[in-house]
Amino acid sequence: MTSFFLDQYGCAKNQVDGELIISRLQNLGFSRTLEAEKADLIIINSCGFIESAKQESLNALIEARATYPRAKIILAGCLAERYAEVFTNELPEADGIVGNGDLAVFDKVMEEIRQGSRPIYKMPQKTVCCGERKEFLSFPGSAYVKITEGCDNHCSFCAIPLIRGSLRSRAAEEIIEEIKALLACGVFEINLVGQDSAAYGMDGISPHNPKVWQSFDGTKSEKSPLAALLQKISSLPGNFWLRILYIHPDHFPLDILPIIASDKRLLPYFDIPFQSGSDSIINAMNRIGNAASYIELISRIRSDFNSTSYGSIALRTTFLTGFPGETDKDAKATEAFLAQIKPDWSGTFTYSQEEDTPASKMKKQVPLKISTARAKLLEKLQEKVTCQALKKRVGQNYDVLVEEIIEGGDGEGTGLAIGRAWFQAPEVDGAVVIRYDFDADTIQKVVPGNVLSVYVDGISGVDLTGYFES
Repeated sequence: MTSFFLDQYGCAKNQVDGELIISRLQNLGFSRTLEAEKADLIIINSCGFIESAKQESLNALIEARATYPRAKIILAGCLAERYAEVFTNELPEADGIVGNGDLAVFDKVMEEIRQGSRPIYKMPQKTVCCGERKEFLSFPGSAYVKITEGCDNHCSFCAIPLIRGSLRSRAAEEIIEEIKALLACGVFEINLVGQDSAAYGMDGISPHNPKVWQSFDGTKSEKSPLAALLQKISSLPGNFWLRILYIHPDHFPLDILPIIASDKRLLPYFDIPFQSGSDSIINAMNRIGNAASYIELISRIRSDFNSTSYGSIALRTTFLTGFPGETDKDAKATEAFLAQIKPDWSGTFTYSQEEDTPASKMKKQVPLKISTARAKLLEKLQEKVTCQALKKRVGQNYDVLVEEIIEGGDGEGTGLAIGRAWFQAPEVDGAVVIRYDFDADTIQKVVPGNVLSVYVDGISGVDLTGYFES
């Protein structure tokens, strides 16, 4: 075996794992191909979060086995971690099953594959998988950096603690060194990720202990570990963007706000997964907040940025529909909550009955047809809110990170490219469609990974349109 193909699924954290797998295999002498038919080895880096994601990963493996019978195929990622024992006998299509507890095991896995064995590994979840990444699966100029692994929130619907284990945080110095290395090799946008970034550095401390978390309100000398990390990042030289993703609303460390507000490179983009606007459902999800406290949190965050150079924040959230016991009244409360907080972006997914989670045993499971209808309604409401937010962006200049060039432009002598402004996170939010002239000087600047000043002049769905003039 000399070549491999990585079939990547799941979240940003799993993407980092995929990038680590790529580097490990390259260090073992493998070359990566982007064409599965040319690969001796195919790795399905799976997602195991909800049923639809699990099925997508399994279908990919079964299809790969049927299409490429001579290739060795390994199931990796969250699905492999959670069901390694089950798949040992029930997934003969896989030549190996490798969990994500410690990706260093891939060195051993490859040796066993070469010797004709069928490696099965489910490693203890004790560390934060990190290390050298020679290639990135993001668009040029952008990268994810893990700051934690695992989660102690134990939301009643979520299988993440069953897959990724308890909270573990990386040392701040290690994170800073990784960011330095990324900036040195031309990365402009750093996205900090963890199952719950608010919990960074709070290993072993209950997230349901309000006395601990409420002390990080910016008025006391003690800083939250996340605030201390941001201060260290803020001391780095250079021009870059830094965005924090996935902050649990129950213990949002308010002391990060003045640090972000004082450094334009730290983006006021807040990804806070509220999941519901109904107090009874929030409580059943094993959360300690309520709709009123969440609305107050968003009001506080927005007020801290009214007078900054950005003049506003970007708010992203997530809603889960069809949680056990969710009534029409609860669904209406979530609709009202969305209308109240007016997120720039939101993602909606239907409840998935994940085995061994507390919610899977709850009574009054909601039919999928109903939860799907509720999700579609929330999506329509969000489209209107997003449209109103985007209208306020028109008529202004924004720095835009170019992601890709559309070959051929618009066919009428104007070039087209896709990029993102500070209020658009990779993969999940809208984009900026950039028009530019086909002259030699401009073409040299409109390159993936470069940052351009773009005048925004319109809206197209959830995207903005704009013009770059060299």
